[in-house]
Amino acid sequence: MAAKTTHFKVSNGDMTLIETGDGHTIIVDINIRAAADDPSDDTPDVAKQLRECLSRDNEGRLCVNAFLLTHPDADHCRGLEKHFHLGPLGDWKKADDKIVIREMWSSPIVFRRASRNHTLCSDAKAWAAEARRRVRHFRANGYAYDGDRIKILGEDESGKTDDLTEILIVGGDVFQTICGVTDNTFSGHLLAPLLAEDEEEAEFLSKNNSSVVINISLGKSDLHNPSYYLLGGDAEVGIWEKLWGKYGDDPSQFQYDILIAPHHCSWHSLSWDSWSDFGEDAEVSEDARSAVGQPMSGATILASSKEIKDDDADPPCVRAKREYKSILEPVKGTFTCLGELSGDAPLEFEITSSGGPKQKERSAKAKIAAPAILGLAGAAAGSQSALGSQPFKHGDDD
Repeated sequence: MAAKTTHFKVSNGDMTLIETGDGHTIIVDINIRAAADDPSDDTPDVAKQLRECLSRDNEGRLCVNAFLLTHPDADHCRGLEKHFHLGPLGDWKKADDKIVIREMWSSPIVFRRASRNHTLCSDAKAWAAEARRRVRHFRANGYAYDGDRIKILGEDESGKTDDLTEILIVGGDVFQTICGVTDNTFSGHLLAPLLAEDEEEAEFLSKNNSSVVINISLGKSDLHNPSYYLLGGDAEVGIWEKLWGKYGDDPSQFQYDILIAPHHCSWHSLSWDSWSDFGEDAEVSEDARSAVGQPMSGATILASSKEIKDDDADPPCVRAKREYKSILEPVKGTFTCLGELSGDAPLEFEITSSGGPKQKERSAKAKIAAPAILGLAGAAAGSQSALGSQPFKHGDDD
C-alpha cells in the first residue's frame, strides 16, 4: 500500500497522522480543541477525521499503532483524556469507544524540562502517568504487548533509563520498529532530545522549549528511495543550534521533503531576537537556519498554524514565513500554511516511488488492516549518508 501523511487543521497546534507502506499508523501530537468537539461550531472536527482514518482490532477497538508526543504543551496533547484510552486494555469500555494507543513514544527528559518552567495541563499529566505505568509494566515483566508498549525517546538524567535498553532510543539512533515489529517502509532518526553535558548546559536547555526532533523516512514498498519528514515540535533556536553543532558535518541528517515549521512558524526557532521588539532588525541564527534549511528538491514546508498575517504576531510570524520561503527558493519548494487553506478537510500527501510526497485530493479513505499482535523486537540502528552541499534530489526508480 502507499504510505501517506495527513495534516489536520488545528490552528496554532500540531496534529499529523502517518500511515506507513506496511500499514502502521503513527499519530504525532494532537490538538483537539473543545470547539472541534462542538457540532454547532465551525471548527474542523479533527477527532472525527482521525477516527475515519483508523481501523478496529478483533475486539472492535479503534487503534493507532504509535503515538509520538513531541513535548507536553497543551496545543500538542489537548484532547488526550477525552479521545484516547489510558490504562490497561482490560479497562477499555465499548460505550466510551476511545482510541487505543498500542505503543507510546515518549521522552522523559522533555517532561522534566517542561515541568521546571510551567505547570503541566491535565492532558500532559495524564500522558506522563500512562507513560510511567507502561514503564513499570515493562520493568516488572521484561516485555509488553499492545496497549502496554512504550518506546522511550532519549535518555533520562542520572541514569534513570539505563535498565530500559530494550525500549530506549538514544539520541542519534535510527529505529524501524513499530509495536515490536520491523516496518520495512519506515525509519525514525532521533536527533533530540539530548542529555546536557554539564550543569550550565542543563540550565540552558531548561530555558528553551526542548522537544523531540526526529527525521522520519517513509517509503512506498521499502526504503530504497524514501521521502523525509523533519518534525521538531516547538524546538527553539538554541536547540537547532545545538543540533547543527552536533550533526552539521553531515547535512543529510536534516534533509527533508516535508518540514513541519517548528513552533507553528515561530520566529523563536530561527532567532534569539524578538520579532515584536526588533522587527526587521532581528538577526537570523545561521546555525539554526542551516539545521532547518536542508530541503530536498521540490520540498514543502508546512506551517501548522492559524493564518499568517503581516503584523507583530509570533507565532505564527510573517518574518519566519519569509525566511522559510527563502530556504525553499533554490529547490523550487512550496510553503503552505494549514490555516490559510479553504475548507475543513486536512491536507494529505501520498508517498510515491520517486519525486517525494505528492499532495492529493481529499477522498474517502480505505480502512487499514490492523497488524497482528507480536512480541517485542530489537530496534534497528543505522545511519544516513552525506549528500554534500548541493540541493538534495530524489533518484529515479530502478
